[in-house]
Amino acid sequence: MKTALWLYLFLFLAFFDLHAQYPILTPFAMSLGAGPAFIGWMMGMYSLTHLPGNLLAGVLVDKNGSRRYIVFSLVAAGALLLLQAYAQLPWHLLVLRAASGFALAFLSPACMTLLASLSDDSATQGKYMSGHGIVHTLASVVSPAAGAYIVHRAGYSGTFSTLGWLLIATGIMALVSVPKHSPARVRAGAPKTMPAPAEPSPAGRKEAKTSRRYYLLPFFISCSQGVLFFELPLSQGQDGMVSTGVLLSLMSLGALSTLSLMFLNRLSPAIRIAAALLAMALCFFTLAAFTGIPAGAVLFLLGAAKGVLFPAMASLFISLGNGGHLGRTFSLQSIAMSLGAFAGPVAAGQLRGYVSPYFIAFVLLMTAILLLPPKGDSLRSAYHPGLNSPAA
Repeated sequence: MKTALWLYLFLFLAFFDLHAQYPILTPFAMSLGAGPAFIGWMMGMYSLTHLPGNLLAGVLVDKNGSRRYIVFSLVAAGALLLLQAYAQLPWHLLVLRAASGFALAFLSPACMTLLASLSDDSATQGKYMSGHGIVHTLASVVSPAAGAYIVHRAGYSGTFSTLGWLLIATGIMALVSVPKHSPARVRAGAPKTMPAPAEPSPAGRKEAKTSRRYYLLPFFISCSQGVLFFELPLSQGQDGMVSTGVLLSLMSLGALSTLSLMFLNRLSPAIRIAAALLAMALCFFTLAAFTGIPAGAVLFLLGAAKGVLFPAMASLFISLGNGGHLGRTFSLQSIAMSLGAFAGPVAAGQLRGYVSPYFIAFVLLMTAILLLPPKGDSLRSAYHPGLNSPAA
């Protein structure tokens, strides 16, 4: 539990640092002379460079543990933010954001793997993942507004320097606090010889093929989030940093409101995921079609749907990673999210003159709903066998 508390602290500081940049990156790029299409590529490039890092993280975290990669991600990303404070041209920002994307690609798989390895019990793992979601949301509640406020007081250079030193300090704290080896690996030990894996049956091969389809879910969800983070600052204008930060904080408050409802974990993951996807899709449709409705109320509901969705998805990927392959599983999840975060802003930047980006997000989420199997029992068993049984 002590390791989990330390990790939650590091995650809070890291997420605070990252989310504080969301309302200021677009205005900063515009101040350097970048247009909407270039901004879309800049945001997408950050996610595209996640891919090689995710591919490396999946293998390296399983082999060497999470500690060194957590420290590397935090310190490297902090150093790049210090350089970002001195960007003078749009392509400077593009290169630095691309490098930051690679550096931070190791953080999420390493943290999620370490959290999941703190216990072998699925119920306890679910609690750790819920705690991860709560910490993430708490950081994202205050950080967008805080980032906009710091820019207002210290300017872009001062803000990026402050956030960079915060990440570096967090990496140093992780170096002295995170254990070198995961507790689950220490408890289980490493057998010298491993039994040969049994040949999977046709039913097992069919189940594996079905499970891979669920990696498309984080892709479409991340696409929609990328569209939101691209369009929201642009719709508020270059002088709307504070309003953008407040709107993003409202969305995080909505997520916190549902993450704190622990009784929702008793519901079937199938029900939670389907309902959350539908609610998010309707929120994006409202933003596209009904501009008279206050955006703050819609984003609050959108955040509430996210608070239901992400813990259920975490249970899915823990179940898919059974057998000591959590690093690879979370790496594939991160790859899917990175591809989505790249495709979303790029598509929104290219199509913004023809259709509302929010409508693009609506179509993406409705497509994600179509990926769910028609039978509730098959979805429930695919996500977590026996999750709602009395024993669980």
